[in-house]
Amino acid sequence: MNTQSFLSSSHEQPRRPLIGTADSLANTFVTSYAGVIAFLAVADEGSFSRASDRLGIGRSAVSRSVQKLEAQLDARLFHRTTRSTSLTREGELFYENCQPGVIRIIRALEDMRELRNGPPRGHLRIHSTLGFGRKVIAPLLQSFHAQYPDITLELLLDDRPADFTADRIDVSFRDGRMEDCDIVARQLIPMQMFVCASPGYTAAYGLPHHINDLPEHHCINFCTTSGRAREWEFKINGYAQRYVPSAHHTFNDLDLILQAVLNDQGIAQLPAYLVCDLLKDRKLVACLAQYAPDDGGHYLCYLSRKQLPARIRVFVDYITEQIRSLDMQCLTTLVNVAAP
Repeated sequence: MNTQSFLSSSHEQPRRPLIGTADSLANTFVTSYAGVIAFLAVADEGSFSRASDRLGIGRSAVSRSVQKLEAQLDARLFHRTTRSTSLTREGELFYENCQPGVIRIIRALEDMRELRNGPPRGHLRIHSTLGFGRKVIAPLLQSFHAQYPDITLELLLDDRPADFTADRIDVSFRDGRMEDCDIVARQLIPMQMFVCASPGYTAAYGLPHHINDLPEHHCINFCTTSGRAREWEFKINGYAQRYVPSAHHTFNDLDLILQAVLNDQGIAQLPAYLVCDLLKDRKLVACLAQYAPDDGGHYLCYLSRKQLPARIRVFVDYITEQIRSLDMQCLTTLVNVAAP
């Protein structure tokens, strides 16, 4: 319904309220809405006649809508003379209070138009785990922004699962299989885990050949947001097994764990995306690959396939193509690596 027909309909006899006469919203919604639209137009234009031109309706319709709103509010909103129209103090206060709602409505309309019209634009709020965000996502954002300069980017790194609604997240990157049926989850790359050590540590202490050997080594654990050490995952005789070794060091940041491993301080189970290049360059050594757990996958997640805004759609397509093109051959070439 256009503004003219909406305003015109507001002068008809009101329909019986659906939920009783005590509900002021049901009683006054049509009058209020039409009056607010007319009020905002007059306030912006400074004239009833210019407001009527802007809304595409008669000046008298604008005046009646404002008068009904004033009667409903029991307040005069405009000083009217034959030469000028200005807001009263009450009108100024009402205008200020209406502005946040108007801005939200305008943004909602722009978001809807963005689905189909014009180049992708707007703000994109991205969530990722710390390690994956730093190593994989952040390096790709500059090239994405160069290709889509009208999209502003916000990257939030947090190992806790994203709350899409409360945190206003557009896209989230998660590790492991998704259980939430309301979330669209697209697997990007495998999530293979490797137990790694540095050549220096290997020369000094050797490497474990079985998970039963882990208590003899300097293990480095990852501390989750809950404050508990994350379990090391393995697959033995076809069955998944989880194990938390006694730790010589514990960090809540994968980069710190990796640095400790590179500094010969111990061994750790780390994701392939973080250690792939280091394994290829022989700066790290993999062990226990024969007990590697099943692939959990790294996933790109968003809320809906339907009416996806252009800014999210192009980001999903771009990031999927870029990540899948990364050289992650170590996932297959190292799977049979045995400890020296």
